Amino acid sequence: MPSLVDPVPGGRPGDLARAHALAHELSAQGVRAIVLAYVDTAGICRVKTVPWQRLQQAVAWGVGMSPVFDTFLADDTVVRTDVLGSPDGDLRLYPDLDRLVVLAAQPGWAWAPVDRITQEGDRHPGCSRTFLRRTVAEAEDRLGLTFKAGVEIEWALGRAAAPADEFAPATQGPAYGAARQIELSDYAADLLAALDAQQVQVAQFHPEYAPGQFELSTEALDPVAAADQSVLVRQTVRAVSQRHGLRASFSPAVTERGVGNGGHLHLSAWRDGVNLHAGGDGRYGMTAEAESFVAGILIHLPALLAVTAPSPASYLRLRPSRWAGAFTAWGREAREAGVRVVTGTTGHQSQEANLEVKPVDLAANPYLALGSVIAAGLDGLTSAAPLPEEVVDDPARLIPDEAVARGVRRLPTSLAQAVDAFREDKVVCAALGPVLADAVVAVREGETAAVAGHDEAGVAAAYRWKY
Repeated sequence: MPSLVDPVPGGRPGDLARAHALAHELSAQGVRAIVLAYVDTAGICRVKTVPWQRLQQAVAWGVGMSPVFDTFLADDTVVRTDVLGSPDGDLRLYPDLDRLVVLAAQPGWAWAPVDRITQEGDRHPGCSRTFLRRTVAEAEDRLGLTFKAGVEIEWALGRAAAPADEFAPATQGPAYGAARQIELSDYAADLLAALDAQQVQVAQFHPEYAPGQFELSTEALDPVAAADQSVLVRQTVRAVSQRHGLRASFSPAVTERGVGNGGHLHLSAWRDGVNLHAGGDGRYGMTAEAESFVAGILIHLPALLAVTAPSPASYLRLRPSRWAGAFTAWGREAREAGVRVVTGTTGHQSQEANLEVKPVDLAANPYLALGSVIAAGLDGLTSAAPLPEEVVDDPARLIPDEAVARGVRRLPTSLAQAVDAFREDKVVCAALGPVLADAVVAVREGETAAVAGHDEAGVAAAYRWKY
């Protein structure tokens, strides 16, 4: 056994003593075990669990898990690459004690995100949480920038009593309707109570557009914490839904028709406590750096889709005139543009101004999605990329010649097209590094092959309950 002052490969000196005390606190609260969670390349949250008595050992030595999960598909098929996909080898999962929380909707359980470390004590190059942390740290070290981020959570609620593979909406109330909120008010109250007990600060919660759909947004955090929180919120939504005889789907397209579930990213860049998206001389108060940051995202948006819209089902959702952001366009409060500039209300712009990246759904690994979008924005910022003219109304209404002249392009219409754009984008691939970039390509190609020959209904059904 290590001493209580030994350094920890996955944490900091002193974590062992902290884990020892924390384990006994958890036990006193009735916690029997801790969920150790991470998200794989396919966007699936994978877990191992340890009894509370083993928390100290998990912090000291990690918990073993194969690196093969980097190349799992959503249906648990394994694809192979030159560097990944072998059943050999082992990694260690190290829980982040700063993010450990008692699960209010799962009595007897706590939860913590993990970093994946090699047996030699090095950061695994395929660890998406490490990738995001590194991207954020490099931006601060090199440019003095920090970020605030949030991930919108949309899900469709179905009746658990419906046939196993089918979707029967849990409510028939209209979009944004009071009837829907009233019908499921007990469910909603229990969900909000659970999140509050877990110290998740909810900004908004409401019935959304599609049948049985709801949306929840949380307060902005640093990007790693925001990604952690998006995983925790989904864990909580699933648990509360199950306790109410309901079933939650975060799939981009629960059915082949209509509006699907998004996972829009909100992001703002800051320097010395000042929001670069407000108080500047650029359009809508953006600074020159903020404008170039938006331009960088637009430039790389086709390639980013391989990360932010990573499922074949994503492209059932990502269609024009559905508020999904299917074009390389931007605009103030423009819900059809790929990037929506949010200025905030008068008097609050310095705190509220941010940008929303629209073509993102919850099949995406949030760590990969946030890290890749930040890397794209930083490329635009450091190269002083010019921000093109704003597009108002629906970009789909532009005549082709005008769209070309204004640099407005339709984003990839299939996962295969997104992978082609990703392969050609040296900036995004370099930001991820060879191991993660290799995994992204292999898994996306595997998902495409897995549904080859399916019609749209078949694609929706294949992923309906995977996310």
